[in-house]
Amino acid sequence: MSNRMKIIPFEDQYRDDLIFMILEAKNALGRIPRLNDDLLDIQSNYFAKGDAFWIALDEHNRVIGSIGYLSIKDTSEVWLHRLYVKHDKKRQGIGSDLLHTAENHLKSEGKTAVRVHLGGEEYFESRNFYPKHGYSEYEPFCLIKYL
Repeated sequence: MSNRMKIIPFEDQYRDDLIFMILEAKNALGRIPRLNDDLLDIQSNYFAKGDAFWIALDEHNRVIGSIGYLSIKDTSEVWLHRLYVKHDKKRQGIGSDLLHTAENHLKSEGKTAVRVHLGGEEYFESRNFYPKHGYSEYEPFCLIKYL
């Protein structure tokens, strides 16, 4: 992890910066940026359900990355959500650090598997990223890693 970057549990004061970072990241991928409703209230949509969401902050306390997860009911598995890195900060290990933070937390919580839905073809970076971290496809657009 870069000594100029830190990963913390999401705090409400970073909501607008988080939303801006994600919309900007989607735009950089050539997608029409659309806001995911869960981002409007991270506390209710993640923490209140017993799940978690982290953000990466740069040396200026600006959001440069995010990751969250939601537990899959009646299992010890989760879905990863919202792994984004600011478009001009990619390939610096931030996504890997966020993923490792989530996976280490999940292991400590006794979770046994992590699932990821890749979305459409425009998520070409995800198709390369997750397999490098031990995820394998189990059906089209869906990957899993056993912890």
